[in-house]
Amino acid sequence: MTTTAPAQDQPTDEVIDELRDWLRDNWDPDLTCAQWWERLGLAGWSAPTLPTNAYGRGVARAVGVQIANEIAAHGALGAPSGLGLLLAAPTIASHGTQEQIDTYVRDIVTGQKAWCQLFSEPGAGSDLAGLTCRAVKDGDEWIVDGQKVWTSLGQTADLGMLIARTAPDLPKHQGITYFAIDMHQPGVEVRPLRELTGHAMFNETFMTEARVPDDAIIGGLNHGWAVANTTLANERAGLGSGGGGAGGTATPGTIAGNLERRAGDFAKAPSTPKADEPKKDKKRPSAAKMLANTARGNGTIDDPVIRQGLAKLHTLGEIGRYNAERLKAVRAQGGDIGGMANISKLGMSDIVRLQRDLGLAIVGAQGMLHAYTPEQQKQNDEATGNPFLAMITGPALYAQAPPIYGGTDQIQKNIIGERVLGLPKEPNNDKTAPFSSLPKNA
Repeated sequence: MTTTAPAQDQPTDEVIDELRDWLRDNWDPDLTCAQWWERLGLAGWSAPTLPTNAYGRGVARAVGVQIANEIAAHGALGAPSGLGLLLAAPTIASHGTQEQIDTYVRDIVTGQKAWCQLFSEPGAGSDLAGLTCRAVKDGDEWIVDGQKVWTSLGQTADLGMLIARTAPDLPKHQGITYFAIDMHQPGVEVRPLRELTGHAMFNETFMTEARVPDDAIIGGLNHGWAVANTTLANERAGLGSGGGGAGGTATPGTIAGNLERRAGDFAKAPSTPKADEPKKDKKRPSAAKMLANTARGNGTIDDPVIRQGLAKLHTLGEIGRYNAERLKAVRAQGGDIGGMANISKLGMSDIVRLQRDLGLAIVGAQGMLHAYTPEQQKQNDEATGNPFLAMITGPALYAQAPPIYGGTDQIQKNIIGERVLGLPKEPNNDKTAPFSSLPKNA
């Protein structure tokens, strides 16, 4: 089921009105997730920020957030979540052929395939262009050997965004190619990595004589660095402070097992307040508000250091929100703000670190208690009398990750300094010397 996508300059109110009419005619909770996502994706509502030739509607990111919120408010299941929609689809829409868009992006917006990102390596994290995973041509295929690490959601992925070295005699940024690789083949092994939080969202991935067809190259042979930077830009924009959206709660792809389940089982009922009731704020409470409520409950709200920290946390959140609105206004006029994605990513790192330190200061010694199982959670609740403790200890343990993944804080500062402010780079010859002649990890 398809509809004609609107022009990019269609007023936002008209887009939302069209969406509401479409939802009334098409949402059916008794459809399977696969059936519903096919309707949603082919109508352009799963990824409305994509261009019209890539199953989108060409709207601005802020309008895309409004569309996602409207779908949720209607009580319908949202778009397929995951890295396919966030990273792979916009990258392929920008650099892929129309045939690749029709093959890969269609399966993303309809939830048929889930994706993961195969970028970082044990010896190539901050210096991503120093990667050593190699791909060697073999007829109409490429044979891939190497290791990747910090592969988010790799255990449920059907396909991976892989960057591998295809020309070691070229300078390191020039000899990289971007592939779409099948994660189900025998040559790919995914091993979960247990985190401080007790979860295993990240994985390490080993590729041993894995194969990728030649037509799975995205953006051309040895042009993978430019393609990868598009993926990274979308990642930083999605991770930065001030962003937002409402995604689906069902996991896409063939491994998660949700495609044949009833779509209505994953959707929240629409909120319909009575006419005489005040309209409720549907926004998720901010971290500052949640911590302030905790501080009021245990009496630490009168501590001047705690109060100062709460004010700072609220301020950082508002700065992120205002920057997002500022960027929206500039883009509406056809402009852009250089480095905003990097600034937002840095802002998010500051927020999670402050939230960690402030939360642990508020709960005191109880912050040393964290539950990794439901049984432990019940014991903690009984011992502390604080059922909300996990909302502080969980993010505190997780706070070490955001300043690292998606590009470390140091990398974000380098990008802002060199690409936005025009500051000189550190002298080196990695732009001209063959990668094979460079010292490793240099």
